[in-house]
Amino acid sequence: LCMGYVNDEAQAKDLVQETFITVWEKHSSFRNESGIGTWIFRIASNNCLRTIEKINRFPRAEMPVQMQEINETNNEEKLQLLYRFISEMEEADRIICSLMLEGLPQAEIASVIGISDGNTRVRIHRIKEKLTLKFKLHE
Repeated sequence: LCMGYVNDEAQAKDLVQETFITVWEKHSSFRNESGIGTWIFRIASNNCLRTIEKINRFPRAEMPVQMQEINETNNEEKLQLLYRFISEMEEADRIICSLMLEGLPQAEIASVIGISDGNTRVRIHRIKEKLTLKFKLHE
């Protein structure tokens, strides 16, 4: 999820650490109105959004895409290609992809993102179509 927001591995790791520090500090305020996973994802999203807001205050020359080239097997190359294609997507689509890859059900993704279940299903379908097209064009 954090990688989907910031597209920087080191910064994403820092955001994950900040998220779990916040979870630890605020666990007593969890009201059980949603799943614990949804609550944690919401905290992570808020941390990421605050960080992006701070980053956007200062212009940057280029947003790096940190992808390691792995030539060990064809599957690993395809996985890296998939992550590159995901990193090129719009922010909301990257976040949805990250949540899907984490194995979150569509209903929870909708809750985390703040959109309807139906809209989530449509967006996931469109994301899959975009990724399939990119893979076909890359071959």
